[in-house]
Amino acid sequence: MQTDGDMRKKAEAALRKSASYGEDFDLEDYGIATSDVQYTEDLKELSEEDQRTLLNVGFTPAEENRSGSLIMIDNAITHTSLREKDVVELMSLKDAMKVHDWLKDYAWKLVKPDSDKYTAMSYLQDANGYFIRAPAGKKSKMPIQTCLLIGSKQVSQTVHNIVIVEEGAELDVITGCSARHGIEEGLHLGISEMYVKKGATLNFTMVHNWARQIGVRPRTVVRVEESGTYISNYITLKPVKSVQSYPTVILEGKGAFARLNTIAVAHPGSELDLGSKVIFEAEDSSAEMISRTITTGGVSIARGEMIGNANGAKGHLECHGLVLGEGTQRAIPILEANVEDIELSHEAAVGRIAREQIEYLMARSLSEEDAIGMIVRGFLDVGIEGIPEELKADIDETIEKIGENAI
Repeated sequence: MQTDGDMRKKAEAALRKSASYGEDFDLEDYGIATSDVQYTEDLKELSEEDQRTLLNVGFTPAEENRSGSLIMIDNAITHTSLREKDVVELMSLKDAMKVHDWLKDYAWKLVKPDSDKYTAMSYLQDANGYFIRAPAGKKSKMPIQTCLLIGSKQVSQTVHNIVIVEEGAELDVITGCSARHGIEEGLHLGISEMYVKKGATLNFTMVHNWARQIGVRPRTVVRVEESGTYISNYITLKPVKSVQSYPTVILEGKGAFARLNTIAVAHPGSELDLGSKVIFEAEDSSAEMISRTITTGGVSIARGEMIGNANGAKGHLECHGLVLGEGTQRAIPILEANVEDIELSHEAAVGRIAREQIEYLMARSLSEEDAIGMIVRGFLDVGIEGIPEELKADIDETIEKIGENAI
């Protein structure tokens, strides 16, 4: 068994290595984000700009229709509140480690500290983040909302989150990641470990709304037990320097199910390397991956990987990419079957909007701009529910601009 000292040595070695693929950010170019940020009891006291930033990532400052809220600015937890205290736990990870001695059996067990230099950085900085737990049999009526904000210039924000949904429980989480107004350059390193126990359900929606020179390196692993369900929705529609996200879901219980939806837009100067990996370790487990990506001038890489190690498993991977402008679309589907009785399939397509589609809609009294907007809106619709109206309006505005720029 590895000791803390062994893990630290491996993390220190990983910290000195260059990234294996994608843009390699030099960690020494960024200061360590501060852990000294003023705590906010009442979110209505936040500035209008901060409240608008929260709304644009699905976080409602009024906390309506939310069972709890947590905000992290730089490396400090600056707000926590909880309405349904008998249904869900919500606190900073460091506080949770003090309250629950057993939590050490979950921390850094799914994500290895030496996975890469970004993960190593978070481990060596003893990163804080959120801890969310739904006790056995509890079903929250409203989602938990969290927001991770970079609040200072040229810093690296290190985050470590743990989510546990106990047997038979149900939990919805909406988490948003962004930078404060005026913060254009920084680095976000987010580690998330999620445990979905027997018969439990976790609906997890992540919204990214960064700035043009922000580097984003989330590292997520999810373990789903027997008859458990994990639904993931990932949305990133605004300019960002580079996002590299490749969450891994391990279906290790019989009948476990996962669905992963991704919608993303790569603007000029942006590189989005996005995807998901599902490992089928139990019989009759199943998964769906649906990716909808658009490039308006940036680089969009859609990865999807399914590894079948159990009989009776079924999986389908769907990657569709749209090119609007001079950008690059790349789809990389991978299917691996290591047993005989398994069914894995994929569908991948990249290309431009067919001119006849636009002309068909224009013949029905739509302008070219509106026609393209309608096609884009339909293309990105993968049935994500629970998005606040303010975020929907922001998405519509983004789609409208895509339609204007595509003409």
